[in-house]
Amino acid sequence: MRFLGSMFRYLWRFINAIRVILLNIVFFALLIGFIAVLMQEEDPVEVPDNGILVLNPQGILVEEKTYIDPVDQFFNKAFGAEDPVPEVLLSDVVDALEKAKTDERIGAVFLDVSGLFPSGINKLQRVATALEEFKTTNKPVIAAADYYAQYQYFLASHADTVYLNPLGSVAFDGFEYGGIYFNDMLTKLKLKPHVFKVGSYKSAVEPFIRNSMSDEAREANAFLYDELWQQFKQTVVNQRDIDNAVIDGKLDPYMAAFEAADANMARMALDVNFVDALKTRAEVRNELINLAGLDVDKDTYRHVAFANYVREGNGEQSASMPGKDKPQVAVVVARGQIVNGSRQAGMIGGDSTAELIRKAREDENTKAIVLRIDSPGGSGFASEIIRQEVLQAKAQGLPVIASMSSVAASGGYWIAADADQIWAAPSTITGSIGVFGLMVTAEDSAEALGIYSDSFSTTELPSINALEGITDAQKDLLQRSTEQFYDYFLEVVANARDMTKDQVDAVAQGRIWTGTQAQQRGLVDFLGNFDDAVTAAAEAAGLESYEVNTVKQSLSPQQQFFAELMGDATVGALLSSSSPEPQHWLMGTVNTVLQQSKALQNFNDPKNIYSYCALCVQPR
Repeated sequence: MRFLGSMFRYLWRFINAIRVILLNIVFFALLIGFIAVLMQEEDPVEVPDNGILVLNPQGILVEEKTYIDPVDQFFNKAFGAEDPVPEVLLSDVVDALEKAKTDERIGAVFLDVSGLFPSGINKLQRVATALEEFKTTNKPVIAAADYYAQYQYFLASHADTVYLNPLGSVAFDGFEYGGIYFNDMLTKLKLKPHVFKVGSYKSAVEPFIRNSMSDEAREANAFLYDELWQQFKQTVVNQRDIDNAVIDGKLDPYMAAFEAADANMARMALDVNFVDALKTRAEVRNELINLAGLDVDKDTYRHVAFANYVREGNGEQSASMPGKDKPQVAVVVARGQIVNGSRQAGMIGGDSTAELIRKAREDENTKAIVLRIDSPGGSGFASEIIRQEVLQAKAQGLPVIASMSSVAASGGYWIAADADQIWAAPSTITGSIGVFGLMVTAEDSAEALGIYSDSFSTTELPSINALEGITDAQKDLLQRSTEQFYDYFLEVVANARDMTKDQVDAVAQGRIWTGTQAQQRGLVDFLGNFDDAVTAAAEAAGLESYEVNTVKQSLSPQQQFFAELMGDATVGALLSSSSPEPQHWLMGTVNTVLQQSKALQNFNDPKNIYSYCALCVQPR
């Protein structure tokens, strides 16, 4: 026995020694890599004379990038992990085009939209406007792709010349909204959804109680998406004289055009004037070489990549940060679902977003605030916390301008309601003034598994137990609380918009509108983009000379260190990333389910009452 004990001790010492050695190897490998990154000198950005700006955004256009912990990002990059959904700042794309417009080194723009993900129509429109401004310099814009999704083609249609691969295609098949419904699944799992809502069109809870879209939801969808499609289609038609056979949405003329092209989608795209010519990648490359000249070292056309061009611009701007004594228009970005508590960029925390507004109003240089909203709403309580901070800024004498991006509905409209002015894009999805409560209990499911719950309470008002169901009294309390919350929502909007509650109720009930439709109904003051809202804020504050300062959350010293490190170390990695492939229909369905599930996981309102718009999804 003593022999066996000694053998196991030596064996354990041997295993432990191997473990320590392996850990040390990993540690020193990471340390060496870390030191190498610190010592790495970033190559200067080279912009060749008469070069081409390659505008190739990789990902979804966003108002604000989703926060990723710099430490996690560092190690993710170290081990080759990629972000699941890449994001591109809309302001970076617009700024690059504005800079290139007056940059004598830039002779043309090559528009490569193959890596662009579905983005809000008004975001695409803002880039399109920048492209049109660039074209006023008579510098050409050339677009080329193997295929165009319709949101990609929206931008490509603004190019002077549009090329398509001879085996490619152009999608232009309209907008649609598809929901996932799982009432039968809940029934089979013996789970009971309890819904408390106000508003005939408040359909966010329908997946729990139905297996298909309600007539009210279908009516709201038709009214919204038909308007958006007309705006989208008209913008494209204004750019190109496209054959009515493919833009009217009728199957027979479309199929006739398809047959006339011998079932060749690329030939059809050329015949109906979607594109100017069919060219292979090599042919496009040769044309760009003829236009800008050959870069002998890189064996390609003389150009600068979009990410590098942005980096050069950011480097120049860093030396001229907003002045300490200059009047400023402070911009607070509210992007994502609204939840209770504090959250990082990419989601709206009631506490953290209110803190950003407070930070802006407490800065003595802030003379006006623009609240830039891109949100379908969420927690009613968190929305109210943000609104109260808006009221504090106004009480301090600061003009507050709400600027709606792609979506500002439900709670997104709630936080905008009390602004001095509300600006929206014609394609903004807004409204959805309504509330609901949602709770799922599992008493029947638990019983089927032989699980039971029993409890004792000192009062007749016990808390809700998901394994014991909901009593009639609790249902009554929740429904009436939801109705009271809706009434308060109406009152908030009525007071802010100088309307009666009945007038607000007539355009509320959870109904969603485009920016144009909302303006017609008194819910929006002006139609315009972000720049228009900033100008309006400056005018309201009486400013002629000012700077725009985006207010951001403060990072800890450790986070700041890694953020600066990652900012320098990963620019090259962004350029080498491959273009995302078009999403398979099955993955699109899976992602829809995951997005709905993620939204539910973020429901954390203390009263379980939400102002959230499930239909407020940007069409593709």
